[in-house]
Amino acid sequence: MNILFAMIPAFLWGTTYAVTKSTLADWPPLALGALRALPAGLLLLALKPSWPDKTSWKTLSMVGLVNIAAFFSLIFVMALTLPSAISGVGMVSVPVFAMGYHWLVRRQRPSLIQLMCGLGLVLLAWMLFDPKTLSLNPFGLMAMLAAIMCIIFGSTLTKALGGRIHWWSVLTWQLIIGGLALSAAALVHALIEPHAYLEALHHFSARNAIGILWIVLANTVIGYGLYVWLLQRMSVVDFTFGGIANPVAGIVCGGLLLSEFYQPQQYALMAGMIVMSLLPQVIALLRQRRPLKLAAHS
Repeated sequence: MNILFAMIPAFLWGTTYAVTKSTLADWPPLALGALRALPAGLLLLALKPSWPDKTSWKTLSMVGLVNIAAFFSLIFVMALTLPSAISGVGMVSVPVFAMGYHWLVRRQRPSLIQLMCGLGLVLLAWMLFDPKTLSLNPFGLMAMLAAIMCIIFGSTLTKALGGRIHWWSVLTWQLIIGGLALSAAALVHALIEPHAYLEALHHFSARNAIGILWIVLANTVIGYGLYVWLLQRMSVVDFTFGGIANPVAGIVCGGLLLSEFYQPQQYALMAGMIVMSLLPQVIALLRQRRPLKLAAHS
């Protein structure tokens, strides 16, 4: 059941790329990251005030910088430089990197089915992102790779913190700390290159407001709330397999909002990546149900 809940934040996050491109296309990534993180963190603090003990601030600060400040900036770079469907599908490869990280660093060996599906993801991604068939921004691809590493490292830190601090405090304060860091970075950037910020303010519209409300309330307050809550109830690798909903949202929203369409073979490769991402959870669920059926008939 947790895997179904994990699909909700993944789907909401998958809408980020198309919503940003459709409603906030000319906004600087640092400003978008700050607008996404800080208001959401302050809203959560107002709903349920919390104050972590002094021994937790160091780890919370690291989580806020990695999971929010760095990750949000990279996500908006991806949103502004890569097609929405490609951004979503590319993030499906997170389980592969998560398995590799936990295998090498934490000595947690993946199951055979996870390993096989991970290799399948790599092969399909290699075919989909082939420069001969698809022209993609190299800067956006580097941002995607860095964002994937932020997810893995940040999720590991978040899960570790959850054992010592209530998940609501972890959620609230990583958003506030990351949001403050992004606000400071955006301010410095605005002083150096003010044109983009002035243009965004001068042409602010209802469409911009709708985009901001979506990324603050849906993507962050609801999406990140479920994300932190679920990490206390399932492993990081299992959670990342719920990312199947991310590319679905990217493909659907890219088509609806931006008229981004692809060749049938490219959609087939995207579908293959989604299947490879979901298969380990399906097989695990079937194995869990089999003993229950045998016990019921005995």
